[in-house]
Amino acid sequence: MSKTMKTVAIAGAMTAALTAYSSPAAAQDAKEKCYGVSLAGQNDCKAGAGTTCAGSSTVDYQGNAWTLVPEGTCADIDLPAMADGSERMGSLEPLDRDLPS
Repeated sequence: MSKTMKTVAIAGAMTAALTAYSSPAAAQDAKEKCYGVSLAGQNDCKAGAGTTCAGSSTVDYQGNAWTLVPEGTCADIDLPAMADGSERMGSLEPLDRDLPS
């Protein structure tokens, strides 16, 4: 086996090992945008028209403000009921509730 072939074989084995090692960690760190779950000023980014980015929401649980949460947990976040007593839930899409006046 030539020196070049040995180098290619070793590089391929290293790449495969690194890919196998990093995949589970990447899956554990997967995040998604969850709208309507952050407190005023604690959103991760854009909170509707007239706002820019992190910390710009002005209402608790503002429906068009999002926070990054672990993937698959958005709808399971425990939130207080709305003023009319109906259940408040997070969403993967912007909401038309709890918007600033």
